[in-house]
Amino acid sequence: MNNLIGQPKESLDTPALLVDLDLLQKNIERMAKIIIHDAGVAWRPHSKAMKTPALAHMCLQAGAIGITCAKLGEAEVMAAAGIHDILIANEIVGSRKIERLVNLCRHADVMVCVDHIDNARAIDQAAQQVGVRPRVVIEVDVGMHRAGVAPGQASLTLAQQLFELKNLRFAGLQTWEAHVLTTRGDEKKQGVAQALKLLTDTADQIRAAGIPIDIISCGGTGTYWVSAFAPGITEIEAGGGILFDAHYHHHFGVEGHDYALSVLATVTSRPSPTRIICDAGFKTMGNNHAAPELLGFGDVEAFKLSAEHGSVLLKEPSDAPQIGDKIDIIPGYSDSTVFLHDVLYGIRNGRVETAWPLLGRGKLQ
Repeated sequence: MNNLIGQPKESLDTPALLVDLDLLQKNIERMAKIIIHDAGVAWRPHSKAMKTPALAHMCLQAGAIGITCAKLGEAEVMAAAGIHDILIANEIVGSRKIERLVNLCRHADVMVCVDHIDNARAIDQAAQQVGVRPRVVIEVDVGMHRAGVAPGQASLTLAQQLFELKNLRFAGLQTWEAHVLTTRGDEKKQGVAQALKLLTDTADQIRAAGIPIDIISCGGTGTYWVSAFAPGITEIEAGGGILFDAHYHHHFGVEGHDYALSVLATVTSRPSPTRIICDAGFKTMGNNHAAPELLGFGDVEAFKLSAEHGSVLLKEPSDAPQIGDKIDIIPGYSDSTVFLHDVLYGIRNGRVETAWPLLGRGKLQ
């Protein structure tokens, strides 16, 4: 990869995953400004899209307090790269994973979600054997209906049980208000406010029972500019917005971000003046949530993906691009694109400035 540094991006073999470093930094600064400086809460960006400690460190340099991970394997990658404060926004279940979790706590300050006392007791017992005291937060279901405990009494009961476990440190509450993602404007503001009031009211109940709460964590890229200002929230987990994509923009109403992530592809066929075939299909950039967008070649009627081909239908005939030309594509969804690649190439002024191995790729366990 080093022999590519300084070369034009068009010299890369395709398909290749690119990030515009200037736009990336702009997105990071925007999120840091809104979350940290305007709302006055902490930023703990999610790494499920970025997949590389390099981007996590850029967020930390902008003021983030730590990182959020979806999987234990991702957390291990981040800790190995020197990131100390890590939230695993998921339940870690089973003796093998719990053993890895408590061993990871020897090297980083790891916080993990729980929604059942049996799981918490298993972590407590393993932590005692190793001599660590992991932080735990209760995942509260405020409307998404995935994992999590109901707000109110059910969460209070679990908090009281957790508070009695000697080898765990009960830190607070966590949620993801994803059920309001597709709403817009005042409807989104009202939906977020209602969801997060369930969370903060639950926190008040727990505090009233004499149990301290330090952390109330929530928010994603589709809600962060609203969630960060909700009373009582202490930190926001939004991270995908540093890369950004068509899904966030068109489906979730996220404004003010730039498309930093792109895929470089090669035109392999021009069956007609209105059709472009390239070498980037759904094995390159996923095939869910939103269609990719072609940059620089007029209005597109449709962009369809098969396994190894992208098929573009133009609204008007065009001689360009020609077979062998490189084209830039905005992925439909960054989460389902980055995890397909081994390397992320950092581009500035059209040239390769850096190449980051995507060390979090494949860390599903």
